[in-house]
Amino acid sequence: MATLVIHAPDHRVKQGAKSFEAVMEDGIGVRYAIYEQYISILNPGCTVVLLRKDKRRKRGEGRLTQLKPTGIFTHNGIQRYDVYFENRKLVPYKPEKLNRCGVAVLCSGNDC
Repeated sequence: MATLVIHAPDHRVKQGAKSFEAVMEDGIGVRYAIYEQYISILNPGCTVVLLRKDKRRKRGEGRLTQLKPTGIFTHNGIQRYDVYFENRKLVPYKPEKLNRCGVAVLCSGNDC
């Protein structure tokens, strides 16, 4: 099963983004640009990893409930999604390599 990794950097909070703590509290990550090729493999039940990669590193995990298209696209035409996840918990920090949109999709087996 695929794992969706999203980033909630603290420096973006000053620009109006939600903090790591706010996303962990309500389970909604907003406006993440996810490549179309991954949408079909990101199904409810997949693991969602929320990272904070600054000096106060944190990692949260949960289970995907919904990817909701926002109707907003990046300048390169990538659809932005709100990421809804449940059963959230803090786990020991482990870094993940993210793309320039602050997202990664990790696959096991033949998922991707």
